[in-house]
Amino acid sequence: MGELKSLNKKQVQLFYCMECEELARKVAAHSQLITLQSINWRNFDDGFPNLYVNNAHDIRGQHVAFLASFSSPAVIFEQLSVIYNLPRLFVASFTLVLPFFPTGSFERMEEEGDVATAFTMARILSNIPISRGGPTSLVIYDIHALQERFYFGDHVLPLFETGIPLLKLRLHQLPDADNIVVAFPDDGAWKRFHKLLDHFPMVICTKVREGDKRIVRLKEGNPANCHVVIVDDLVQSGGTLIECQKVLVAHGAAKVSAYVTHGVFPKRSWERFTKKNDGSEKGFTFFWITDSCPHTVKAIENTAPFEVLSLAGSIAEALQI
Repeated sequence: MGELKSLNKKQVQLFYCMECEELARKVAAHSQLITLQSINWRNFDDGFPNLYVNNAHDIRGQHVAFLASFSSPAVIFEQLSVIYNLPRLFVASFTLVLPFFPTGSFERMEEEGDVATAFTMARILSNIPISRGGPTSLVIYDIHALQERFYFGDHVLPLFETGIPLLKLRLHQLPDADNIVVAFPDDGAWKRFHKLLDHFPMVICTKVREGDKRIVRLKEGNPANCHVVIVDDLVQSGGTLIECQKVLVAHGAAKVSAYVTHGVFPKRSWERFTKKNDGSEKGFTFFWITDSCPHTVKAIENTAPFEVLSLAGSIAEALQI
């Protein structure tokens, strides 16, 4: 049975964008079934991409994957050009790994005129050409809104993965692993993650409007004398996490840490977590992120309280599905 299972494993040719090179190398290190391939990323004098897929003839009949990072609008076009080209090179199958779906928090219209760019991005990805093996497999981690899985068309097969197993493994390694309480900054985070963390005691915070301000309040649960870990899918400025941490400390939390799958941190907003808030209050004991946002990983390297939990092993497993 074991030999039969190994025969069913796929040899995967993994291409990657420039900023994902380190993550791609980690993915390949997890499996002898993954071979790294390369693309020449160049530009013409007018700034538009001048791209070349190396070994294009040799990947015919092979299972091919591309590791993408849509970190800014400036890099999306060149990566889409490659993503649309690879399935047409007579490959056996094509998988797009996009760990962070960047427009995920812009998924709804609150008034006429709003543009739900999450839907736009889903439509663009839904039009990836079909390969010889059928629709493209699309691997995404902890998409912001659960309903976004229905934004994709029939030409792609979205596979929604999560970084939570990495967090659970790290929490079990802590010396105070038996004193962990998981906190959610709002009901949305609770809905997204509580079933994956249901063996931990839980605290739920909520945002209430007081005048023109939105204030974080403790909705339910007891953080007193515990190491409380705030869990959410992503962080931008970090303001909500800091306010949530202050509330938890005020209710007796012994320590507060945080986990987000996607550390976006625009304008170096991660810097506000490297020092104690206001100089007088406790800071975060740990702040765990994954390597879904490579620019952030590079920026916070060896900087407390940050630790990076790599998605590489999980991605290697997903490429075998």
